[in-house]
Amino acid sequence: MKLTVLGYYGGYPFKGHGTTSFLLQEAGFNLLIDCGSNAVNELSQIINPLELDAVIISHYHHDHIADLGVLQYYWQLNSGKKKTPILPIYGNTQDPLNYARLTMQGVTEGKSFVDYQPLKVGLFEIEFLRTIHPVPTYAMRITADDKVLTFTADTDYFNELTKFAQDSDLLITDTNFDSMKSGRKWHMTAQESGELAKISNANQLLLSHLPQEIDHQILMNEAKTAKGDGNIQLASDGLIINI
Repeated sequence: MKLTVLGYYGGYPFKGHGTTSFLLQEAGFNLLIDCGSNAVNELSQIINPLELDAVIISHYHHDHIADLGVLQYYWQLNSGKKKTPILPIYGNTQDPLNYARLTMQGVTEGKSFVDYQPLKVGLFEIEFLRTIHPVPTYAMRITADDKVLTFTADTDYFNELTKFAQDSDLLITDTNFDSMKSGRKWHMTAQESGELAKISNANQLLLSHLPQEIDHQILMNEAKTAKGDGNIQLASDGLIINI
């Protein structure tokens, strides 16, 4: 599997960099994971967006779907050759209004997933775990060719994540806070990201959904201390990880 970061901030774009989105590729299959702000522009630097095979959305907060309508317009209006006639977009049905928007007649088709049943999307088998977040949100464990990528999506830390992420080749964590954060939270701290990677025996850790007003090196240092080794990276536009 080959992962390319298209956006890595949480909440809102900042200084030319967009919000959460990743391109995952395996043997010619192109899967877009979330579609935050600036995702379509970043994607077009790598492949023609018409070459996507599928899109999957962790939840419907704007920083994860800001460019989804733009992507639909691209598919509707661009005269280029599409890899598939109608683009499937996978999402949860817990929010019926936003789920309905995944379908644009003749352009894209909304397809549902549930957390009690694995989903087969092309070459990828995807399992889901509902997370701790204000809206229905799902972590994803994606397997292909005996390699495992786990994406926590947006969430506070909770114990079930450890088993879900067990032995991941790559773990992508929602890392929106440093250790100074106190009180109720809907995202993890860098320390919690490092601890999750250590306890789950993840090989690589990628810190994403990063904050705009905290020095990212502080997050890196806290995650390294908690994980106990240096196999950690900060997400950045265009970063490629071969899993």
